[in-house]
Amino acid sequence: MPLTTYWLEHAWLDTHVEPGVALTVSTEGRIDSVRTGVATPPPGAVALHGLTIPGLSNAHSHAFHRALRGTVQVGSGTFWTWREVMYTVAQRLTPDSYFALARAVYAEMALAGITSVGEFHYLHHAPGGTPYADPNAMGEALIAAAAEAGIRITLLDTAYLSSGFGAAPEHHQLRFTDGTAEKWAERVSALKERDGVRLGAAIHSVRAVPADQLATVAHWATERHAPLHVHLSEQTAENDACQAAHGMTPTQLLAEHGVLGARTTGVHNTHMTDTDIALIGSTSTGTCMCPTTERDLADGIGPAVALQRAGSPLSLGSDSHAVVDLLEEARAMELNERLRTRTRGHWTAAALLRAATADGHAALGWQDAGVLEQGALADFATIALDTVRTAGPVPRLGAETAVFAATASDVRHVVVGGRHIVRDGFHTSVPDVGKALADSITALRS
Repeated sequence: MPLTTYWLEHAWLDTHVEPGVALTVSTEGRIDSVRTGVATPPPGAVALHGLTIPGLSNAHSHAFHRALRGTVQVGSGTFWTWREVMYTVAQRLTPDSYFALARAVYAEMALAGITSVGEFHYLHHAPGGTPYADPNAMGEALIAAAAEAGIRITLLDTAYLSSGFGAAPEHHQLRFTDGTAEKWAERVSALKERDGVRLGAAIHSVRAVPADQLATVAHWATERHAPLHVHLSEQTAENDACQAAHGMTPTQLLAEHGVLGARTTGVHNTHMTDTDIALIGSTSTGTCMCPTTERDLADGIGPAVALQRAGSPLSLGSDSHAVVDLLEEARAMELNERLRTRTRGHWTAAALLRAATADGHAALGWQDAGVLEQGALADFATIALDTVRTAGPVPRLGAETAVFAATASDVRHVVVGGRHIVRDGFHTSVPDVGKALADSITALRS
């Protein structure tokens, strides 16, 4: 079969914007060649007008939280009152309704230029904790949803065993727990990787996995060279409770039990001591920042600059999906730091794009994605440079325009594995994503 050729009017090639780039894509869905200096589309090429960047990676997602949008913004409250509303939605989901919701959520991500998602998945069993006939029915629903939406998924199957530092799960957490880390490992080991799917592990938090079971989860991930993610120091209350229970910070507890390392990503890493930052950096443990959720929940601004300087790679996630817009997450990380320090320029636009692309994919086990290079997965997105938000700057400032001005609404094309899944701003297999979202969320209220 002939190779597919995409002509990119402008392309971000990691360090600069290059005009007139032709990419050929193999039948295996990888970039076969990259040619610069191609002023006009070659015969038969698919022309993508605007700025093409590697596909964005959403490194932290809870798909069912999308059903909370709007509802949890009523009034005030705290992270902990928000959590009670979240539990109510979680109780209503079945494998079928979760598939419908996740398919719509992942299609929304595709429209935003996201080509891979790290799904932090802990909604495992039926209400009351009874396993489904297929104990991985909920995880399989997420995998099937991502396939139909056309994006890659790393299923970060999550151990969630306790309501807090060894306490038994509360009634609304029974769906989440396998009882022990050993039983968690037995269940998750039945899942299989396949095209477009990576399997990883997650420790929900130090409060939800007893200290003597942390190593079991870490060992499972190490044996399989799989990503391992963990919610870490998102709330000061978690830090205080960990100090009371173990006499150390959550980061120190994870280090003591062998959880930290280059395949591990701490999600949020918000309230860290200098010792914590040094431990994260010296072990090359990653940091996934989720600024729109962190500000929505009033969590605080994490020390991303210090963590990166210490040696922690940065990635980005939309977490609770208060919005689904990785360009906003990238922009917010810089702008939050400007507010905190009253200085500008902590990251270049290129550095923020790398966090949203190559480093995000690597955190999810897709080391061969996130760049427009020969041999890489042919996953990329095109941002219009002629909208009311992006018009005006010269094209060579496309990276700055994308990060500091564009939104998800400016994404026009998305290609995953060489397949055009968003064309001219419309999803090719989920024709009305808004209706799919509305229908799946409304169904959970009935």
